[in-house]
Amino acid sequence: MQKKLHIRKGDTVMIIAGNSKGQQGKVLLVEKAKSMAIVEGVNMVSKHTKPNAKNPQGGIVKKEAPVHISNLMVVDGTGKASRIARRVDAKSERLVRYSKKTGEVIK
Repeated sequence: MQKKLHIRKGDTVMIIAGNSKGQQGKVLLVEKAKSMAIVEGVNMVSKHTKPNAKNPQGGIVKKEAPVHISNLMVVDGTGKASRIARRVDAKSERLVRYSKKTGEVIK
């Protein structure tokens, strides 16, 4: 069984380590098996492509590379990075994620 991650697709996250430290972006993809996530506009790499049907010219394409989950923190409603925890919501009786800093529920 795989470990449950604190980051999901669609979350706004902040990079806390590496070359892109301090940047924020939206999570486009989470690879649970590798504990990696692709964040929009962060950790850009240049990929050299051959001419093909999709791109007849070929050339250099800029794209996002995966970032390890340990280098990401979820941004809460105040716009600051916060640790995440889970608790049972009183109203819906479902498990929800909340910000440890402010206590507000993260959608």
